Amino acid sequence: MRSDTLKKGLERAPHRSLLKACGVMDEDMDKPFVAVVNSWTDIVPGHIHLRGLADAVKEGIREAGGLPFEFNTIAVCDGLAMGHDGMRYSLPSRDVIANSIEIMVKAHALDGMVLIPACDEIVPGHLMAAGRLDIPAIVVTGGPMLPGEFKGKEVDIIDVFEAVGRVSDGKMGVDDLKELEGCACPGAGTCAGMFSANTLACGVEALGLSLPGCGCAHAVDARKIRIARQSGKEIVSLIRRSITAREIMTYKAFLNWIRVSLAVAGSTNDVLEILAIARETDVEMSIDIFDELSRTTPHICSMRPGGSYTLWDLDRAGGVPAIMKRLEPLLNLDCLTVTGRSVGENIAPAKIANGEVIRPLDNPVHSTGGLAILYGNLAPKGAVVKQTAVVESMLKTRGRARVFDSEEEAFEAITGGKIHRGDVVVIRYEGPKGGPGMREMLGPTSAICGRGLADSVALITDGRFSGGTRGPCIGHIAPEAAEGGPIALVAEGDYISIDIPNRRIELEIERSEFEKRKRNWQPKEKEVRGYLKEYGQGCLSSEYGGSMK
Repeated sequence: MRSDTLKKGLERAPHRSLLKACGVMDEDMDKPFVAVVNSWTDIVPGHIHLRGLADAVKEGIREAGGLPFEFNTIAVCDGLAMGHDGMRYSLPSRDVIANSIEIMVKAHALDGMVLIPACDEIVPGHLMAAGRLDIPAIVVTGGPMLPGEFKGKEVDIIDVFEAVGRVSDGKMGVDDLKELEGCACPGAGTCAGMFSANTLACGVEALGLSLPGCGCAHAVDARKIRIARQSGKEIVSLIRRSITAREIMTYKAFLNWIRVSLAVAGSTNDVLEILAIARETDVEMSIDIFDELSRTTPHICSMRPGGSYTLWDLDRAGGVPAIMKRLEPLLNLDCLTVTGRSVGENIAPAKIANGEVIRPLDNPVHSTGGLAILYGNLAPKGAVVKQTAVVESMLKTRGRARVFDSEEEAFEAITGGKIHRGDVVVIRYEGPKGGPGMREMLGPTSAICGRGLADSVALITDGRFSGGTRGPCIGHIAPEAAEGGPIALVAEGDYISIDIPNRRIELEIERSEFEKRKRNWQPKEKEVRGYLKEYGQGCLSSEYGGSMK
């Protein structure tokens, strides 16, 4: 065991003495030392209950003959960070989380780890550490929040964001908004639709790093406690069998993750996260694989925000095991999982309890998957769109560019009634380097929806989108404006054409004019300090996942 370097031999007497100060007994020295990596905090709804999960994990570890040691990571709530400078810190926090886990595990020679994340960038930070460290690892995601209820209708946080646009357009009163904000988020858990956090939780289970049923088991469900306790037992088994994270996190397993994400029309953030995690795992992965798999993966779950179902509906329909049962002909069934069994063995007993929530492959919501990768003179290195959340009339569109150099400028114009039907809103200098931090644009996209413009206004950006975004919103445009990418050359009033079925996005100007603008372009200087400065100088571009080099 790795921990023997810490606790065995005459020369380790001082180390054993320090361990005994923590309550470790002589008889504990022969047990596996297991990290319990908890991202609990009392300001993030998805994380406020994680102390209880950590206690259950530790109980399972002890029952299986291991010795748990708990430590914490940071956690940013994307919802609370949304719409201001705080969102610049969300994506960069992945690297801080991964680094902190590496430091703690390596410094204390721990034998394995149970990772307990929940929200958007915390889950990938934990998985980046798993891929980097390559020790036995299991992930216990925190679980979804229950949907709220407003005037007899199920609601979630996206309803609140979109309601801001309706109030600004005079379609909703302030009193109703106040009532909605009080009931949309009824308690602990990750926001109730197939937004970024729940897309990731389902993906981690599909990857094989969580126990079956973990991804959709809700935060308030006692089943989540049982899964946590069983995960504590399973990690000791993995340590004793020397099954490490990279034996599970293979290329074929990542393809299973992508297939499941496409089938549920999950968040576009999955592209960034999978690329960054695969890079830490030394798995070759390119942005084009998402489009390739999307063409052959039907969209079978009509989930919020583009559809009507919540994670509560999906869990009752059978959760990730049932989705994978539907997708069985498309999956790599021989991939190893943390149960010690294969994907095929895990899903063999799965039942599909609701064929409307998890539809058959021959009767899908859409014949292709949730994401599309676009190219063209405006995005030579690619751009990402959730195509299944776009109304059919906007799959091919052409409009006049309305250009903004920050999210705030665009949001003010949208809520101020300055954006009109047929416009293409361009938000630039919000990429990984240009932000820095690649903010999500949920405020502007929700305002567009709230004002009833989602069927007539497109939005493109070198930033990214929340998993709660719907409509013709194209993000991750690369190269980004800060690198002199073509999005930096767009002028107010230019025409932009978007053709999602044919995967094209074009700026309609003459080549000579394009070259002239390129020669005259000057980078924008931003005064940035602290970690954002370090991240902006050292991060990769979006087509490589936006993590630190």
